[in-house]
Amino acid sequence: MQNAAAEQRLLKLSIAVTIGVASVGVVFGLLSGSMSIVFDGVFSAIDAAMSGLALFVSRLVSRVAENRRFQFGYWHIEPMVLAFNGGTLMLLCFYAFLNSIDSLLAGGRQLNFDWAMAYAAAVGLVAFGMFFYARHRNRQIGSDFVRLDVQSWLMSAAITSALLLAFAVAWGLEGTRYAHLTPYADPLILAVLSLILVFVPIHTVRRALTEILLITPPELDARVRQVLDEVVARHGFKTYTSYVAKVGRAQFIEIHVVVPPESPIDSVGEADAIRREIAEAIGGESPHRWLTIDFTADPRWL
Repeated sequence: MQNAAAEQRLLKLSIAVTIGVASVGVVFGLLSGSMSIVFDGVFSAIDAAMSGLALFVSRLVSRVAENRRFQFGYWHIEPMVLAFNGGTLMLLCFYAFLNSIDSLLAGGRQLNFDWAMAYAAAVGLVAFGMFFYARHRNRQIGSDFVRLDVQSWLMSAAITSALLLAFAVAWGLEGTRYAHLTPYADPLILAVLSLILVFVPIHTVRRALTEILLITPPELDARVRQVLDEVVARHGFKTYTSYVAKVGRAQFIEIHVVVPPESPIDSVGEADAIRREIAEAIGGESPHRWLTIDFTADPRWL
């Protein structure tokens, strides 16, 4: 619960800072005539909306499941939001790339470099500050939502840093024989950034889809099977089956053990003792783990 509270506080801070950056970006983008800055502001606004949605889901999944319609909790919503968030960022990068190509074909865009460079420098400092702070905090929290938020701040920091560099170079070309190239600085850097940054959320989307599709995580599956191989050999059981899945921060583990007719399990207490043995050997016990272990003498129940 402490991690959930820390996660929510960090997301609230990120939302507040992002809204401020988005507002500044739109204003400075219009003043300077830079679509790259406007794009950065819109990107930040969408990111704030996604962080707000992540905060809402974080509160949901930290609740005790008491709703009869969601008896397994709300963990399944988490990867859905991550996939939607990452997919939105990918679409935004694709739109920015198309916009930059259109601007390049139209002959570029004249800018007010004073406004543009002031914006890029200020927002770059804020973005890098939030990136390092959130990444440091998430080492203790371990939240996928915060991890995606950290990626978003890294993307924002990279965008503004590249903008600052491009604006500085273009500003330096003014008054030289290459001055006719300055209108192409804004759309060119936007095209390059959108192509590079589109790969950042791909990992998040792919990971979220594996959880939505209930693809078995190989590390967890291997750990469960190793523990059960040892338990079956130690207690003389016949065989077992195991099923594992990870959905959001929740782990679902289902184990069925076939015992021989002359089973050493003579009471519910002995069965519970073996369950505790398996649970402790698997490790990772928390409110987010759903572990089911049953024993049967009939293999048809597997």
